[in-house]
Amino acid sequence: MAVETVVVDHPLVLDALARIRDVDTPNALFRQNLERIGMLLIAEATHTLPTVDGTVTTPLTEAPATRLATQPVIVPILRAGLGFLAPAQQLMPNADIGFIGIARNEETHQPEPYVNKLPDDIAERPVIVVDPMLATGGSLVHTLELLVARGAAQPLTVICALCAPEGIETVGNCGIDVTLFTAAVDDRLNDQAFIVPGLGDAGDRQFGAPA
Repeated sequence: MAVETVVVDHPLVLDALARIRDVDTPNALFRQNLERIGMLLIAEATHTLPTVDGTVTTPLTEAPATRLATQPVIVPILRAGLGFLAPAQQLMPNADIGFIGIARNEETHQPEPYVNKLPDDIAERPVIVVDPMLATGGSLVHTLELLVARGAAQPLTVICALCAPEGIETVGNCGIDVTLFTAAVDDRLNDQAFIVPGLGDAGDRQFGAPA
């Protein structure tokens, strides 16, 4: 069991990454550029989805056509993962959506689940987990374990804008096969379990800090 990490260094990914790292980027522009990264990472991560060949009728004649063999399941980890939901739905409008809500205890840094809404039929379908940040790895591991318990096939695909080495190690030790697509693997976690250099709290920068 291992994590295969794919760092996507497309120039448009890197440009958007620079913008979301910038402390002076306002929330609206942060969301826009996070969606840019999500769109590009999702496109890269889905290039091996299974397909079937057939035909399509054009205004002139018949033409060969390739379609997805089965619709994937997209699972954003709330709330920050919502930033990748819109680009995922644009690229895969017929995909099913599951939601896993996990809050981080700011004292223990441990995940505290509060939502578990997954489609019934995830077995034998590609499952793509989206969350902008992989920090400690606790929330992602909890999500992966829920998915495997529901019959999700491995390897599971995970898409994150940024990762900490500690989080990748935690996921690698969980016993679940994962293919991870990311824009960057940063240096480390600080004492508050934030990614350094990172971009701050992805949820707060998308939606505003909670009261």
